[in-house]
Amino acid sequence: MRPRIARFATVVAVLLLTAPLAAGAQPARQVARIGYLGATTPSESPGRVEGFRQGLRDQGYVEGQNMVIEFRWAEGRSERLAELASELVRLKVDVVFAPTTPAAIAAKNATTTIPIVFALVADPVRSGLVTSLARPGGTITGMSLLTPEVNDKRLELLKETVPGLRRVVVLRNPDSAAAEQQLRDLTRAGAVLGVEIQPVEVHRPEDLDGAFLGMKRTGAEGLFVLVSPFNHRHLRRIAELAGQQRLPAIMEFREFVEAGGLMAYGPSLTDTYRRAGGHVARILRGAKPADLPVEQPTKFELVINLRTVKAFGLTVPPSVLLRADQVIE
Repeated sequence: MRPRIARFATVVAVLLLTAPLAAGAQPARQVARIGYLGATTPSESPGRVEGFRQGLRDQGYVEGQNMVIEFRWAEGRSERLAELASELVRLKVDVVFAPTTPAAIAAKNATTTIPIVFALVADPVRSGLVTSLARPGGTITGMSLLTPEVNDKRLELLKETVPGLRRVVVLRNPDSAAAEQQLRDLTRAGAVLGVEIQPVEVHRPEDLDGAFLGMKRTGAEGLFVLVSPFNHRHLRRIAELAGQQRLPAIMEFREFVEAGGLMAYGPSLTDTYRRAGGHVARILRGAKPADLPVEQPTKFELVINLRTVKAFGLTVPPSVLLRADQVIE
């Protein structure tokens, strides 16, 4: 029996000695590094950031465990985006999440190899980010906000809410790649609804005050704020000026209504960011951006500010109120 015991003891000793070596030979768990290129400030979009994190968690990527996010914020200064994008490239992040059109373009100019995902691009084809929505064809993909039917719906909601609406000013920034197409869509929709569309271009923030004074002088009865990085960046000032001029206004972002604007109808941005987070996760797992179609929103929300409704002496039809996802009182 003693030889068998000796042999058993020898085997146990060898296993005990080699176990740490075998464990040490295992590769360390890889931690994904994501670059987040924000055009504004973190305080302006906490819900969106959480939606992005949720999309990653849904796919098994948890911050602090197997994933880290490198945040860079331009603080509303678009001229800083190129520098911040280059910084993320130098950090060798695995994927860059660049939500807006200016951020996505800055990221594209900074790298030709690191995958890029966007979330708030109105027209990614016209912006030069992808070849087509179905097959992006490069290292970039994401979520598109270009939905002509939604612009039609916004104009229809504004007309339902403002009795006898005949003339609507469309606030646009000519630097937006999608502005011309959106204006054509609205002009067509206006002709069907019996609403005259009057475009007003604003190039700089300091031009906003004069533009709003001119709107009332021309007999504007409503305001349609186009989807653009400029209008999004200055939506609070636009809402304030619309209130001063008593112009019923509609935009796509709920923050516009929270700032005093009359109505907002558009994609749920929290859901949009969540789905973009899912895109990032799939790329981290090996999917190629060229093969991931650009997706369009599926969840929309209508938000109405009843304080503004009362201040303007309007009465929102029950048919519109019943469709509202949120009413601010």
